[in-house]
Amino acid sequence: MYLQEIRQGEKQMYIENINGPEDVKKLSEDQLNVLAEEIRDALLKKLSKHGGHFGPNFGMVEATIAMHYVFESPKDKIVYDVSHQSYPHKMLTGRKDAFLYEEHYDDVSGYSNPGESEHDHFTIGHTSTSISLALGLAKARDLKEENGNVIAVIGDGSLSGGEALEGLDYAAELGGNLIIVVNDNDMSIAENHGGLYDNLKELRDTNGQAECNLFKAMGLDYIYVKEGNKVADLIEAFKRVKDTKKAVVVHINTQKGRGYKLAEEHKEEWHYCAPFDVETGNPLDSFDGEDFSSVTAQYLLKKMKEDKKVVAITSGTPTVMGFTEDKRKEAGKQFIDVGIAEETAMAMAAGIAAGGGKPVYGVYSTFVQRTYDQITQDLCIDSNAATIVTFWGSVYGMNDVTHLGLQDIPMMSNIPNLVYLAPTTKEEYLAMLDWSINQDQYPVAIKLPGGEMISDGKKITKDFNQLNKYEVTEKGSKVAVIGLGTFYNMGCEVAKAVEEKTGTKATVINPYYITGIDEVLLEDLKKDHDVVITLEDGFLEGGFGEKIARFYGDSDMKVFNYGVKKELLDRYDIEELLKKNHLTVQQIVGDLKF
Repeated sequence: MYLQEIRQGEKQMYIENINGPEDVKKLSEDQLNVLAEEIRDALLKKLSKHGGHFGPNFGMVEATIAMHYVFESPKDKIVYDVSHQSYPHKMLTGRKDAFLYEEHYDDVSGYSNPGESEHDHFTIGHTSTSISLALGLAKARDLKEENGNVIAVIGDGSLSGGEALEGLDYAAELGGNLIIVVNDNDMSIAENHGGLYDNLKELRDTNGQAECNLFKAMGLDYIYVKEGNKVADLIEAFKRVKDTKKAVVVHINTQKGRGYKLAEEHKEEWHYCAPFDVETGNPLDSFDGEDFSSVTAQYLLKKMKEDKKVVAITSGTPTVMGFTEDKRKEAGKQFIDVGIAEETAMAMAAGIAAGGGKPVYGVYSTFVQRTYDQITQDLCIDSNAATIVTFWGSVYGMNDVTHLGLQDIPMMSNIPNLVYLAPTTKEEYLAMLDWSINQDQYPVAIKLPGGEMISDGKKITKDFNQLNKYEVTEKGSKVAVIGLGTFYNMGCEVAKAVEEKTGTKATVINPYYITGIDEVLLEDLKKDHDVVITLEDGFLEGGFGEKIARFYGDSDMKVFNYGVKKELLDRYDIEELLKKNHLTVQQIVGDLKF
């Protein structure tokens, strides 16, 4: 039973009376330890029903309590890197109801959010940013000749990101108060990768006394807390550094997933969870079928055995490509995890390609944003033939404002010399992937469709070397529908609805290529078409459809572009978003004037 249920009818829990950090300060050490249990119980109950980041938050409970016991938030500013560990912070800063009561679960986001509370200072969902952001807050404080502590919390592999190391490098030069809490649980999302984590292990093994110390080498003060899940030890450490006049690292050794046995034993699987059964840990909605992740791993493992030059690359998220621990072992040296360092992953892919290897970099669409410079400079200028597979770049993907996958089309399709492809089915994807790996002329990206993976069993005979050649899948007249990637099937439905409404059979086109236009085909449409409709799964501005509209700009062709309006969306409802953007079959056909 949950602690909340056990105590029902007896007395209130401490957490029920925590309306802000000032209430945390009223509790004794014993009461703080009970509070930690209550927080874990509440987290377990919510996450089992709602899903969310599990392991990082369970490991950070005591440290969060200790920070709010010692520091004076919001005057003292706490910045959480990537926000994977911010749930206990939210519970202690006036947002407990969103974790205690099911009807309020959606009142807060899974990330820090200044719109929710004065205790949050940035909306953060990407990694390795907290130190640099905290440096900015500290500098602003000093410019205004104010007082107060600025605390950057970083963990879950975020320290390996270049921005984090850049922040550490400057921190000693700041010349004022900055406290960097390194939450070291010996994990990233998956296992740690990189030499700096060897140094963290050495520091853990020597109780912080190792001669080699990354943080001291950067000119920072340093203290180590062996028991990072012990409130009393943490309070003592934070009191030592409070109001420091220089930058200091507080290195705390915590246990990821602490308090739930399955999460303690299987840290990677429990970094994030969907709703699950508390007793067994089994997901409530299990899926055993194929998806693009599993298909990618299966294909690449086979390809690796055939060709030793093929290598899969990830930046801290190996399962995005289906590379679970067993598959990583099977791939051996042909699988590379650079840690959470997207820029390095992309640049390394360029180097492997330049050296004669065949790299495939799998990355979430939201994180490919971090690699714009490397794609442009390292891949495209020299035509290094690496392959990028972008996952979840779709309205059907992640919908938190920090994790939107809606801008890869405008971003990537406008980089010169990059070939960006949009498959509509499993078969098209594998054909594109195979072509990309085997060719050595172009840097290639493949945008996977959103939603459920479609497999139609069709053999793909298309020659992708003939760049920007679209395919007419249904020949008609008057109206042409160009459905890109995810929305190709919607395009088929639009064509059917047009025929039902007007008796006119519409032309349906699968463009395949995001980065270029088929001028011959588009010109040919002028002969017997009056209207062209484009559909794309992403932001319209700067996207695919606008290229088509620009081609027809000096003609009589009427062009309708459908996609998503450029805006910062947060936790949207998919159906509402589609309707808002006129992305339903009925709305599209209704826009046409016959």
